[in-house]
Amino acid sequence: MATTGNKNINAKLVLLGDVGAGKSSLVLRFVKGQFVEFQESTIGAAFFSQTLAVNDATVKFEIWDTAGQERYHSLAPMYYRGAAAAIIVYDITNLASFERAKKWVQELQAQGNPNMVMALAGNKADLLDARKVAAEEAQTYAQENALFFVETSAKTASNVNDIFYEIAKRLPRVQPAQNPAGMVLMDRPADRTASASCCS
Repeated sequence: MATTGNKNINAKLVLLGDVGAGKSSLVLRFVKGQFVEFQESTIGAAFFSQTLAVNDATVKFEIWDTAGQERYHSLAPMYYRGAAAAIIVYDITNLASFERAKKWVQELQAQGNPNMVMALAGNKADLLDARKVAAEEAQTYAQENALFFVETSAKTASNVNDIFYEIAKRLPRVQPAQNPAGMVLMDRPADRTASASCCS
């Protein structure tokens, strides 16, 4: 969730997508301004934070970069639960990664925060000659599912900062108080008249 205080917003953001789509590369480009050609696969998840000044507020993103391998899928709800925003990343040169991104969108719509800001990122836009997913197809899918869509390139930095700024602009500025999760214990005096003890 995004929490606010004196125009400071803390927002949990999660990146989801297939292995090799470039989630870690997007985050590294955004947070550190770096690109590593042969990025190792994330194991479990990696955490980053980055602060942006947007319009009337300062937004501090708490970014969870999740592993794309199927064996880590069961861990994903732990990272997207309570998230204020999600970037679902696919590789424009890999149709299967786009199909996998659609599954992530469905899962977030079913189980995620109903007010979550969701972005669809078609990454590796620098590889136009190898394109397998048309931008128009992704744009149509995004519109049908209330997402905003951007093609990015972590390698060239194209639209990387833009996607995070757009999310920051779309975050609700006032969040309702959350209901506590779990049981609420009431402080009541014990009823001692009805209890009898065998050993007293």
